Amino acid sequence: MILYGIKNCDSVKKAKKHLEQADIGYQFHDFRQDGLSEAKVDAWLQQVEWKTLLNTRSTSWRQLDDAIKADLDAAKAKALILDNPTLVKRPVLEFGEGQVEVGFKAARYDELFASQT
Repeated sequence: MILYGIKNCDSVKKAKKHLEQADIGYQFHDFRQDGLSEAKVDAWLQQVEWKTLLNTRSTSWRQLDDAIKADLDAAKAKALILDNPTLVKRPVLEFGEGQVEVGFKAARYDELFASQT
């Protein structure tokens, strides 16, 4: 299991704490520090819609030119994410057989891991 995010993100901190308290092992990948590959983004986009993966509430998003934000599609969203990984909604959790969960909600994590045991 791999938890992707940025170490100083509050949602990532909550997810890490939740996993640790539940004694669930994971690896952490800081995509600001360690990068984010095109293959990884492609794999995520096979599991979730680009609108789910793109964090339109982030500071990075708000700083984008309105013309860029107004004319988005899947290919453009992918290019934006690759250019600026902080546009990814965090955290992204990979588990099981390539399954992906975007964002953190404690109840959802509990539900996911109840079915994994």
